[in-house]
Amino acid sequence: MTNRDVIHQFFSQFDTIDYIRPEEIPGIELYMDQVTTFMDRELANMKRDPDEKILTKTMINNYTKSGLLPPPEKKKYSRDHLFALIFIYYMKDFMSISDIKKVMNPVTDRYFHSSPDNLGLEDIYKEVFSLEHVEFQQLMKDVLRQLGRSKNTFQNAPEDERENLQLFALFCMLGFDVYIKKMMMTYLIDHVDLSRSDEKETAD
Repeated sequence: MTNRDVIHQFFSQFDTIDYIRPEEIPGIELYMDQVTTFMDRELANMKRDPDEKILTKTMINNYTKSGLLPPPEKKKYSRDHLFALIFIYYMKDFMSISDIKKVMNPVTDRYFHSSPDNLGLEDIYKEVFSLEHVEFQQLMKDVLRQLGRSKNTFQNAPEDERENLQLFALFCMLGFDVYIKKMMMTYLIDHVDLSRSDEKETAD
């Protein structure tokens, strides 16, 4: 397979990023072993290596000790715990625990185990992931555009070297895209008061 074939194979396999839908989350509280088993099963297609663990007991304990995840009640984790853990899972590969805390804690402090009559963590989860399909399609268009640009690079390189150089160019473009978005996230974390809405309500 050529490099281009591999890239298009990715598109065909991941035409949309699947996520855990709210109705798939158990309506009962779970023990830690049940939580790790559930996450490992539901996010299996996100693994790079079949032996990789999506979530471990150590990770969950560290999230709780650091104040990122609210502690379980009588060693049992609720649906809101699972919603929070899914958000953490998607953030942890490109954000530090301290930065995730700055983003997540204002949300969990306010909406974790909220009254059924009020906006809750499940409502937030549904709203955020409802954007998934449209956003993913746009991202794929951007990647295809970058792929097209990479194919126009190194036209004067020897033919037997050109494909790998073009692939390197694609890596650099994709990496730059990730770098800029990560920089924007850290800038927002450092310069926006993420808890100001709570402070405003308290003042009122």
